[in-house]
Amino acid sequence: MITLSQSSMVAILIAFAAYLCFMIAVGAWCMRRTKSTEDYFLGGRGLNSWVAALSAQASDMSGWLLMGLPGSIYALGTGQSWIAIGLFLGTVCNWLLISKRLRRYTIVANNSMTLPEFFENRFHDTKKILLTISSIVIVIFFLVYTASALASGGKLFNTVFGIDYHIALAIGAAVILTYTFMGGFLAVCTTDFIQGTLMLIGLLTVPILAFAFVSGDFASNINQTNVAGGYESYMSLIQNGERPYTIIEILSQLAWGLGYCGMPHILVRFMAVKSEKEIKKSSIIAISWCFLSLLAACIIGVVGRAYLVDNVLTDAQTESVFIVLIQSVFTKNIALPFIAGLFLCGILAAIMSTADSQLLVCASSVSKDIYKNIIKPDADDKKVLRISRATVIVVAVLAFLIAWDPNSSIMGLVSDAWAGLGSAFGPAVVLALFWKRANLPGTVAGIITGGLTVIIWDYIPLVGGETIATATAVYSLLVGFFLSLLVNVVVSLCTKAPDASIVEEFEKVNQYQD
Repeated sequence: MITLSQSSMVAILIAFAAYLCFMIAVGAWCMRRTKSTEDYFLGGRGLNSWVAALSAQASDMSGWLLMGLPGSIYALGTGQSWIAIGLFLGTVCNWLLISKRLRRYTIVANNSMTLPEFFENRFHDTKKILLTISSIVIVIFFLVYTASALASGGKLFNTVFGIDYHIALAIGAAVILTYTFMGGFLAVCTTDFIQGTLMLIGLLTVPILAFAFVSGDFASNINQTNVAGGYESYMSLIQNGERPYTIIEILSQLAWGLGYCGMPHILVRFMAVKSEKEIKKSSIIAISWCFLSLLAACIIGVVGRAYLVDNVLTDAQTESVFIVLIQSVFTKNIALPFIAGLFLCGILAAIMSTADSQLLVCASSVSKDIYKNIIKPDADDKKVLRISRATVIVVAVLAFLIAWDPNSSIMGLVSDAWAGLGSAFGPAVVLALFWKRANLPGTVAGIITGGLTVIIWDYIPLVGGETIATATAVYSLLVGFFLSLLVNVVVSLCTKAPDASIVEEFEKVNQYQD
């Protein structure tokens, strides 16, 4: 690892402090503009194209983009890029196929403000079965997802400043909690826009500079780090270390893209965009941002391997490769520690932009979907807002406890949460939007099937003391998504067709104009 001088450390600390204070100031400003639950959860459906696009993508990628993905490629080679390819394809499909219709449908379906509420209104679920089940699934898997973001923050502060992991974890959680608590959706989206911009600048700048400072032959440097299989294997998309990828392994990594259409924190951005015209602009911005960011993150892993030839990271340190590159390039080669601090804030931005969105989605599920719609329908806006902010605190504390183990893998936590949400909600969203015959029993069965499949696949040791995921190397999302889709379709066809009023609403969406 890189040892920084005291002056460099102070400069980086000043950059961090300035950035964190600015994020809190944004939260305070947004709090003054948050007057109702629609403001708190959807920003009054007033997002412009740039804010919607960068907010959606920044909240999507998290610390995984700047730590987990570069770390995997640094350790095992470019074959780990199949996940990035799957995510890019998923992003394209989500913006081009899901975004506009979801926005239309949530407006037609009684102005739905959350994903569970949309399911309830879409299928006229008077017994609130879908609302309850969806909210429970969101809280369970978003606790794990939020924990991954907090763990990223803990590792960042620990690596940069040498602060104890648990203290670092508390600092990151406190800042995220503060501005999300105050400003709600508008604060989250505004800060995400800033954070998404900062992330992209850092992702594009650092690998270019690091490559320029690589001394010696690039391929020779990588070989000197004793990568499995040598340089040729390391740079091959079809190699996983010393051995070739199997078709199942490639499909499992591509399957990450299936999760997009089931991510509540991303889908809510589509619901909040000002108009369909803005969505068209947002899709171009978001897809371009996603392509550049994923490509740059992959390059960071490879360039980091060559640049750090004399400072090879251990297995426990690989997820810090971007941090180490920034520290070395800007303090060792060009002596700009404050700029290094700003780029390190880009990693913090990735972490915060996801954690804040997850906290808000959990808050909306508990306060709006469970408290307001089930427990106390006559609760006024002020009461629901108070419950929302209390929920943000509770969820942050629980996620903090889950992330307490400093050895927890960012990649592992994100993988489990992504699979659970994608399997439970992905097929349900697609069928609800595009299949007229989809009904309440099918959607309930599909959501339960998808969620349970991931829990059984990833957490229960059923094969010789190992989980099915470990024993088969098959990603649970690949199984859970298609099993959930199949169950949803079969149960829908075997039960009563939707009422005429539901079908009429479906047709109304086709004719809706902004």
